[in-house]
Amino acid sequence: MVEDPKSSNITRSEGLIDAEARNLRSGHGSCTVWFTGLSGSGKTTLALALEAELHSRKVGSYVLDGDNIRFGLNRDLGFSAADRTENIRRVGEVARLFCDSGLIVLTAFISPYLRDRELVRSLHTPSTFLEVYLNTPLEECERRDEKGLYRKARNGEIEEFTGISAPYEPPVDPELVVDTRRPLKECVNDVLAMLASRRTI
Repeated sequence: MVEDPKSSNITRSEGLIDAEARNLRSGHGSCTVWFTGLSGSGKTTLALALEAELHSRKVGSYVLDGDNIRFGLNRDLGFSAADRTENIRRVGEVARLFCDSGLIVLTAFISPYLRDRELVRSLHTPSTFLEVYLNTPLEECERRDEKGLYRKARNGEIEEFTGISAPYEPPVDPELVVDTRRPLKECVNDVLAMLASRRTI
């Protein structure tokens, strides 16, 4: 349940053009594809590859990436449980706005807590939130570890690191499960098939 805003004397403004009208003009649907999984599972890699494929098909999309968001919008947040929750809440609100604008939003966030992902789902209409779980084993994520984050976490240099010293709660009933040990093209095709089956593209 979304809490009431702290601000008073505000009224939601409804535009003259809704998401359906924007979708008709663009020729495709809009939604939020929420990639979740451990660090190193391939969320950003898959999101960027999918964005490139959608662009080649003249489908409007945009990637919201966890690290990039923390350089700007969420630069004031750390990695405590409370900050992680606020991070995802803010991103969820932004994704909802992008979705309403007629885009396919591709979000790449660990988003480790079930309740936070369910909150984001509640911001969307039922058909416009698609949770994609990158079910990549911890061992594989550690093997990739290009940033050296797992090594630092194992050495105690990073506190509250998901999968090592902080929990990750896998989705219970995601719209799609992807194992990124498979070729990237196959993973992209899996997501495209999901979007096609829902007549989004």
